[in-house]
Amino acid sequence: MTSPADQLAARVAEHMFAREGLAPALGVEIEEVREGYARLAMTVRPDMTNGHGIVHGGMVFSLADCAFAYACNSRNVATVAQAASIVFLSAAEAGERLTCDAVERALEGRSGVYEMTVRSGKRVVAVFQGQSRALGKPVIPTGEA
Repeated sequence: MTSPADQLAARVAEHMFAREGLAPALGVEIEEVREGYARLAMTVRPDMTNGHGIVHGGMVFSLADCAFAYACNSRNVATVAQAASIVFLSAAEAGERLTCDAVERALEGRSGVYEMTVRSGKRVVAVFQGQSRALGKPVIPTGEA
């Protein structure tokens, strides 16, 4: 059975996804969201590749950034990225399905640290680290949450 906190995280993700432009445009799918965690996926399309015929780093960054957003907003506290960095470890080509797991590593006051791992199957494509900053208001208005 899903905990109330995880149910809230799922409602927040649905709310955010319905208002977002980038993730749907990239074909991003939300596979799982829990408090402090999110797993998203997308299939690399030919228009997402660079001049070398591999996925553009910006596409990988965007997938990781989206997963970061769902993980750090999962408690229904509006939260944004304060800083982010990425290390690309392997390439992916059109047709490959990328998944990204976002895991909360630390949350103290209004700041959090999250680690996102982007994979194609078992192969790690990139590792992204993000620092978050809570804005102090709810994502979903209190009466609707």
